[in-house]
Amino acid sequence: MQKVTDINVFETRPLPSPIELLQDIPRSQTQEELIVRSREEIHEIIFGDDKRLLFVVGPCSIHDPAAGLEYARRLARLAREVSDRLLLVMRVYFEKPRTTVGWKGLIMDPNLDNSCDIPRGLAGARTFLGKVLDEGLPTATELLDPITPQYIADLISWSAIGARTTESQTHRQMASGLSMPLGFKNGTDGNITTAINAIRAASEPQTFLGINQDGRSSAVTTRGNPNCHLILRGGSRGPNYEKPFVDEAQAALKAAGLIPAIMIDCNHGNSRKDPENQSLVAANALGQIQEGDTSIIGFMVESNLNPGKQAFPRPREELAYGVSITDGCLGWEATEELIRDTHRALESRFAVNA
Repeated sequence: MQKVTDINVFETRPLPSPIELLQDIPRSQTQEELIVRSREEIHEIIFGDDKRLLFVVGPCSIHDPAAGLEYARRLARLAREVSDRLLLVMRVYFEKPRTTVGWKGLIMDPNLDNSCDIPRGLAGARTFLGKVLDEGLPTATELLDPITPQYIADLISWSAIGARTTESQTHRQMASGLSMPLGFKNGTDGNITTAINAIRAASEPQTFLGINQDGRSSAVTTRGNPNCHLILRGGSRGPNYEKPFVDEAQAALKAAGLIPAIMIDCNHGNSRKDPENQSLVAANALGQIQEGDTSIIGFMVESNLNPGKQAFPRPREELAYGVSITDGCLGWEATEELIRDTHRALESRFAVNA
């Protein structure tokens, strides 16, 4: 008899069920309270009366948990200082979409050697999220694989669907069942219609194939996620953070019957892939806010202990500490300056009669 299935599969390795991992690495009551509180605060910033800005900031990807935790501790101290005008949420990205091939993130390849020890990656991701929460920081991530949320979503305050997957029906369905606020990025070409359609789809009830906490294949039915918004990240046609693009996005969201809530991704197409330009992008968007724009609800900034990025793959012992192995990042000093400048610029927004 000829083989007709798994012709190109040479190995399968069982994973722990989600409930097993959640029991092995449980969330504490304090972590749970922070998740609930931060999700509510983020909702109020995006859709409610909280005038603070949401500032999602941190490494492009977590590849060295020790360096990531040092970053978290620095950011937590700064977050407490600026909390009256900014809600800082740390990027804790474990999954990286690749245009062709490359390192796919800590969950998929925690050893950075293409051994793809996914059970170790899932446990490491969950452990790291707990440590960030223990610093008092809300967490943010991009959810790429539709199975991943069952393992880590209870420790996430805000999430994103990336430019490559915003058009995916699978990801729109997944987003409809997630419990946290979520941003959809415009497509890689800069098209915002894709993201607006995604927001509409994710806000509606959906039924799709997934897994339950026991790891069994299931038909998952959702209520729809009412906390989705747009992220402008630029594209192949250039940046889209300036006022004409923001005005266009506002109008398109309103025409679709959606609340005009827009986050500006300061890197990627908006920075023309130069991470040092992120401060200029944020300054421009902040100027729009100061001139009365109410649709811009926050920024996303890619930042690490040290600036730039380093070549990868390479032996782990040759990697520089605190430097990205994926997209280039702002260094800590420039990041702190940007956050403090943004905090100062918001003073008039919080004046008694403002």
